Amino acid sequence: MRSLVAACLFAFVALPATATDTALSKEDAAWLNRVTFGADSATVASFRDLGKRRFLDRQLHPSRDGLPAAVNAQIANLDVMKTPTATLLAQVRDRYREIKDMPDGDAKQQARKALQKQGNQYAQEAQSAELLHAIYDENQLREQLVWFWLNHFSVFQNKGRVRWLVADYAQNTIRPHALGKFRDLVMATLKSPAMLEYLDNAQNARDKVNENYARELMELHTLGVGSGYTQTDVQNLARILTGVGVNFDGQPRKIRRDLQPYYVQEGVFEFNPNRHDFDDKVLLGHTIKGGGFDEVEKAVDLIVSQPACATFVSTKLAKYFVSDDPPPALVDAMARTFRRSDGDIAEVMKTMLTAKEFTASLGKRYKDPTQFLVSTLRLAYDGKPVENPRPLVNWINQLGQAPFGRITPDGWPSADSEWSSSGQVAKRFEIARAIGSGANHLFDLDENGTRQRGGFPQLTTPTYYATLDPYLGPKTRNALSQATSQQEWNTFLLSSPEFNYR
Repeated sequence: MRSLVAACLFAFVALPATATDTALSKEDAAWLNRVTFGADSATVASFRDLGKRRFLDRQLHPSRDGLPAAVNAQIANLDVMKTPTATLLAQVRDRYREIKDMPDGDAKQQARKALQKQGNQYAQEAQSAELLHAIYDENQLREQLVWFWLNHFSVFQNKGRVRWLVADYAQNTIRPHALGKFRDLVMATLKSPAMLEYLDNAQNARDKVNENYARELMELHTLGVGSGYTQTDVQNLARILTGVGVNFDGQPRKIRRDLQPYYVQEGVFEFNPNRHDFDDKVLLGHTIKGGGFDEVEKAVDLIVSQPACATFVSTKLAKYFVSDDPPPALVDAMARTFRRSDGDIAEVMKTMLTAKEFTASLGKRYKDPTQFLVSTLRLAYDGKPVENPRPLVNWINQLGQAPFGRITPDGWPSADSEWSSSGQVAKRFEIARAIGSGANHLFDLDENGTRQRGGFPQLTTPTYYATLDPYLGPKTRNALSQATSQQEWNTFLLSSPEFNYR
């Protein structure tokens, strides 16, 4: 009887595709799933309409914000998005002062906990916003790069005031530059309060030099280990970066009259010449004359123009998009494009995505947790906005790759081996079951989870037939044939090797 039920169910859920749902070729389906976070019906339709070349061009050069209106409104309605960063930090600063002035006791302790809870809520909302962008934004390649650069220029939300700053960091520092010039992206992160707070450059002053940011700027952000820079270069870059910091207290600075022309302020970012070392410095064999913030700009120009920077960034991109050990010829081609285009990220990506080495790698990358979770939502709900993104944040935390969640500045690893342990596979199965069965609270309309709607998803969509069904292997088809319900079938599909590789 069980086998008869299973056979009937499989016949129901594996209906033949219609003429209008003709499958993409195996290469095109794999290409689309690598260039995006995972196919949905709108992506497949756009690919068919435009063809691969024009589809890629539109992804490399998005002309508009790609979020559906409902999702855009949902993100805009998050508390952390409603208040400008400077205003938000002023409110936090004032609350800290109020708490400091309170008499010791339970009330003071509770006030501290309440403020901490609010900060954690704002960080969680920032994580929600990033996952919603990844799931629903039609500019899928840009959103993959937003995730990549957030990881490359990693900050940790639980350090100091960073939790109040990560939403602004993603939206106003990373996203606008994700497909632009690498130099502009470096400068944007250098001016970011989140980065300056996280890597301690806010404490970097001529009489008390802090090398943390200077070291990571060269080692993790631009040049890489073994690229030829020395400890002296780190020390001199740190001296160049003295005075680069933040103005969290909102008070005007008392600047010496002769130094006032050098003062720079943009929002809460500031360059304070009172704290800057104006002596000449030698960086990477070049003398940089003392001159204020223009020293920083000259230093960044020098660093990103190094051949080592082109190779380092190209290697990181290829490791994420192609393989753990990318072909040297591909990296060399990307680095040449980087140097020729003055660090144009879109041009470097085009070189990679149109290379034969990229095509040869298709279908062989194991999805990292973010790719797994986002592609699952894109297939399962196909553009239907979730009402409650809190489960998404819980899941990505359980999978161990939360945005802004890496304590160390090296970012989450990209190697397949880091995400294919038995524990990771088991956790993915649990999440696949929660999504496939509909028991996930994604459509709760209140905080208590008492009004749920939506039910389990139907995965046998035109997208499934266009990109997955024709390429399922015998073992997966056999497993699916054993499913005794649509929910179980969904779970098996979302746990299958064909879905978890791209």
